[in-house]
Amino acid sequence: MPPFDMWEGFFDPDNILKALGCGNVPGDVVEFGCGYGTFTIAAARRISNIVYTSDIDSSMVRATIDRAEQAQVRNVVVENRDFVSDGCGLPDSSASFVMLFNILHIEDPVSLLREAHRVLHVGGSVGVIHWRRDIETPRGPSLEIRPQPSQCREWAEQAGLRWFSSTDLPNSPWHWGMILGHRADGGRLVRSNVDRPR
Repeated sequence: MPPFDMWEGFFDPDNILKALGCGNVPGDVVEFGCGYGTFTIAAARRISNIVYTSDIDSSMVRATIDRAEQAQVRNVVVENRDFVSDGCGLPDSSASFVMLFNILHIEDPVSLLREAHRVLHVGGSVGVIHWRRDIETPRGPSLEIRPQPSQCREWAEQAGLRWFSSTDLPNSPWHWGMILGHRADGGRLVRSNVDRPR
C-alpha cells in the first residue's frame, strides 16, 4: 500500500459507493480487503447494518479499527484473515452488498468471486472496481495482471454471478466499476435490458 494520504487521494469513496449501488441496502455489507478503511468507513455511514471486513495485513486491520474508532462508527467488524485461502467466514446468503475493490488481480479471482457469490443473498449485488490498464495510472499493480472488465464479466459468470452494469466512478479517472448480482432460476443466466453492453 502507498502512504495513507496518497492512497486517499485516488478515490471519492462516498460517490463511488453510490454509483455502485451501496446505499440504503437492507442487510449487511462484506468487504474483501479493508486496506486503510477507505471504503469501510464510508460504507458503514451509508447503512444501518454491519460492515464485515478483513485483511491479511495486520497493520491494515489496525489502521481500519483505529479509523472506525476515531470516526465513532460502531457498525464495523474488522478481522485479520486470509480470505483468499479461508473465505470470509460468514454464513451463506448473509450479505446484501459485497465489495471487491482493487483485488481481482489475485492469482485465482474466480474462487474469490465464488466466495462473494456464496455470501451474497438473492437480490443483493457485488460492486467491483479496479485500476484501469488502458491508461497510465499513478499507482496500482503491474499492467500485466490488471484485469479488464470483459475478463471480470467472464470470471463472474464462471462463479455463478451475473453482470448487471458497468458504471463510471465519480472523481476516480484511474478506475473502472462494475455491478454484479445473482443469476436467476438456480444459476441460469437470465438476460434483460440491463445486460446489454453499453
